[in-house]
Amino acid sequence: MQAGLESLGIAVPPTYVELAELAKARGVAPGKYVDGLGVTRMAVPQVEEDTVTLAARAARMAMEAAGCTTEDVGMLVVGTETAVDHSKPVSSYVQGLLGLSTRCRVFETKHACYGGTAALLLAMDWVRSGSAKGKKALIICSDIARYGVGTPGEPTQGAGAVALLVSDKPKLLAFETGKTGAYAKDVMDFWRPLYSKDAVVDGHYSVQCYLDALEGAYKAYQEAAGDAGGEGMYSDRFAALVYHVPYGKMSRKAHRHVRTLDGDKDVDASFDRLVGPSLVLPSQVGNIYTGSMYLALASLLSCSREDLTGKRVGLFSYGSGSCAEFFSAVVQPEAQARVKALGLENLLEKRRALSIPEYEAIMAAREKLDDKPAEETPGEGFRYQGTRDHKRIYAR
Repeated sequence: MQAGLESLGIAVPPTYVELAELAKARGVAPGKYVDGLGVTRMAVPQVEEDTVTLAARAARMAMEAAGCTTEDVGMLVVGTETAVDHSKPVSSYVQGLLGLSTRCRVFETKHACYGGTAALLLAMDWVRSGSAKGKKALIICSDIARYGVGTPGEPTQGAGAVALLVSDKPKLLAFETGKTGAYAKDVMDFWRPLYSKDAVVDGHYSVQCYLDALEGAYKAYQEAAGDAGGEGMYSDRFAALVYHVPYGKMSRKAHRHVRTLDGDKDVDASFDRLVGPSLVLPSQVGNIYTGSMYLALASLLSCSREDLTGKRVGLFSYGSGSCAEFFSAVVQPEAQARVKALGLENLLEKRRALSIPEYEAIMAAREKLDDKPAEETPGEGFRYQGTRDHKRIYAR
């Protein structure tokens, strides 16, 4: 039985910051942020928005695009590294907002930016095994990447969610059974201690860990696919390559590494052709952790001028800590038309640009969201300080 993406949906905050303006405010040449990172705009969530509302809005788009009812969904998994509770999963809140059946399997997955991919792979096996019994899996990647005002990581923030509807009737992508390569290693390149809202990252080391994981997963994929031989560059067997993209420049580094592994002496020549279209939307949103690769996938299907029907796409997902996966899928007929019909580019254009003072005020307000007054104790109707009226926000 085949398994793949029947539809997708995205959600981003209604506001953003121009990285060129942020650079000027920090006394940095705009090119260092814009060209150095490959990002032009950074999504900034309003105080009332969190991973729950982002996830629910993305899910609503995916379900409406497929004509999917609440009874059609038999599994809901949210991959996130910015959860709203140490115990109760984001998916439970989303289940309530969407009104999904009480017979739906609901949980959350975590492994830095790999969490959503872990959920997706599980969902595909669930469908292929027949355990789904005709039901669909709703996989949502939802995160808010934050590093704090004035910190080195400030320009690499972002926020957003990508929802993936997985079924045995893929209308966007059909994932290739058995063609996947995994790589995992215990490293300390990026983590967020329980006492901190902000991540701790060793930037240069994390880039190297990413590239090491890419090499390991890419080679494992070739072995699993059983077609490592043949003439020409192996990566040319894909019509496009979609990488985990915390920022656009990382995809360029990743592609250079893949082409070098293939023996390419002109490593940049194929970048625009194989990778370029996947970076259009991410460059306007910034880092969304678990959803980063899937936003790039949506960008590829929405922005590529090439007809990708029937062609193979290579996908690389990386999560610090670390775990990675290289896998592939075949683009289905009318997939690009279906994604273009979602109007994703127009969705991003409708957002409002924040001034730097406005952005800094929002960041200051978000700092206090998770603080609980000392006199307040959990009880009937208690809700943690970071959660607002989800139903009101979701309904907008």
